[in-house]
Amino acid sequence: MTPNTATSGTSAPSRRSFLASTAVAAAAVAGGMPLLAACGGSDSGSGGGTSAGKSAKKLLPAYVATNVVTPDIAAKNGSAVGFTSKLDIASLKTSVPKKLGKGGKVSIMSPFWGSPPKSDNAYYKAMNDLIGVDVEWQNQDGNTYDQKLGAVLASSDIPDVVVIPGWNMGGKIPSAIIGKFADLGPYLSGDAIKQYPNLAAIPTDAWQRSLFGGKLRGLPQPSPYVTGIVPLYRKDIFDKDGYQVPTSADEFMALCKEITNAKAKRWACLDMKWTAFQSFGVLSGSEKPLGWNLVDGKLVYRIETPEYLEALEWTRKLFAAGYVHPDAKLGKSAATDPGPKFAAGEFLIYAQNISQWWSRTAEQATQNPNYKIWGMDIFGHDGGKPTLWAEQPAGIFAFVSKKASESVIRDVLAVANVTAAPYGTKEYMLTNYGVEGTHYTVKNGVPTKTDQGNNEVINAYVMVASPTATIAHPDFPEVAKAQVEWQQRMGAFTKKSSFYGMQITEPSRYTNLSNDFEQLEDDIVRGRKKISDMQQAVSDWKSKGGDQLRDWYKKLLDENGPAAS
Repeated sequence: MTPNTATSGTSAPSRRSFLASTAVAAAAVAGGMPLLAACGGSDSGSGGGTSAGKSAKKLLPAYVATNVVTPDIAAKNGSAVGFTSKLDIASLKTSVPKKLGKGGKVSIMSPFWGSPPKSDNAYYKAMNDLIGVDVEWQNQDGNTYDQKLGAVLASSDIPDVVVIPGWNMGGKIPSAIIGKFADLGPYLSGDAIKQYPNLAAIPTDAWQRSLFGGKLRGLPQPSPYVTGIVPLYRKDIFDKDGYQVPTSADEFMALCKEITNAKAKRWACLDMKWTAFQSFGVLSGSEKPLGWNLVDGKLVYRIETPEYLEALEWTRKLFAAGYVHPDAKLGKSAATDPGPKFAAGEFLIYAQNISQWWSRTAEQATQNPNYKIWGMDIFGHDGGKPTLWAEQPAGIFAFVSKKASESVIRDVLAVANVTAAPYGTKEYMLTNYGVEGTHYTVKNGVPTKTDQGNNEVINAYVMVASPTATIAHPDFPEVAKAQVEWQQRMGAFTKKSSFYGMQITEPSRYTNLSNDFEQLEDDIVRGRKKISDMQQAVSDWKSKGGDQLRDWYKKLLDENGPAAS
């Protein structure tokens, strides 16, 4: 398995299933679902607020770009950095020349997918020896992590470090973050971070997302702000059958008609709702507060825009015409791995996390050598340039208990400084692959996990902190190159909303106001509800608190100013 970093934070199809997949075993996962935090000077999340604005700048760490390793493809337009060279173990750089850990014990609670290894396994031992810290993992089932998290944060017995993904933040979690976790500012703000060079190389935007309750509390996993949801397609079949990649919504519809032959068990696509949102320029809605934006002096929410309804209607037409695979019509596609039927050619297009560009390639490489998955450029619905909206630059965070001593905090930062090492370093390889010969082997410049590696080097240290978003696939360098270049092309069309990068908590009275919209979207595109039902729901949303929430967001903008574009 090769390094594969999840890019872009979207609540997109299968964000959780991506993390639960084996991809996370080789990745410093970046990303983000809705992340909530509390206001600048408050110790309570109930009233809401933001940790953005002019006062936040003095809390942020200095940015010092790493010069240890030079990527083959530099970041551009919000993309990840890319590596396309074969891996030469002998030339790996050292980014942590001496142990920063002082030999103390640090307990870390983190979500885990799969079967946790024994606590004394060779990977944990090697990492702890490199760092100089005795990390004790309290791995919890990632699928039920929110339940465990709530119970732990409500108790007085909190581990030294708690990892909290954005999708597990809701309810009382934001106020618990402020009440239970330490201010890392004295150790990381300004030039203080230079003691930890790998942390200093994390982009500033990611640190801004780490401000909770007016303090720097989180250790982030940065991600590109370019959308991570790609319309993936079977390029080998397109090339063989002469299908052309569409450049407008009408061309896509016509292509679907050309592809679909239900009698032959071939449909064009799965649910393309996310591609529709992109094509029609709908504001990002997966991460609060990105669904809001200032337009001609008025603050609007994504569900109020004509583009939102147009995207749903276009997706509804795909379903109504019979172009969508029956699994998706039944709603199974979100819960069922689409890989086998995609490989069998039952459908040729689906929208999914960019990580699957590589993972599908890798899983089919030996059994289907002609198989080629590729990513379509997102088209403007009218055939012009698309208008895409930036996602948040970080979405998973590690927090240190407020009860932790300075020595424990220093040891935690020593851990993070190793896990944030860039690709091409010895520390990155150990963090993501384990020990050469034990957990992986290298042949022709391609590292491959052993069975022991697949069992031990998963879901652990990569969750503490990670380097700037990176895409590297020594086994399929052409895929890595294509992924980064796709991000760079799409990044050229990407705008940042008024609230980009801000860490915001909505007042608790509005917490569940928008909860039902995603289900209603899915019902509409499948023909179970009508567009008029959405219009009524939007009207109800306004009267039940949406208009007051708009006023609340407007006040935040007036006080803090919009995000820099």
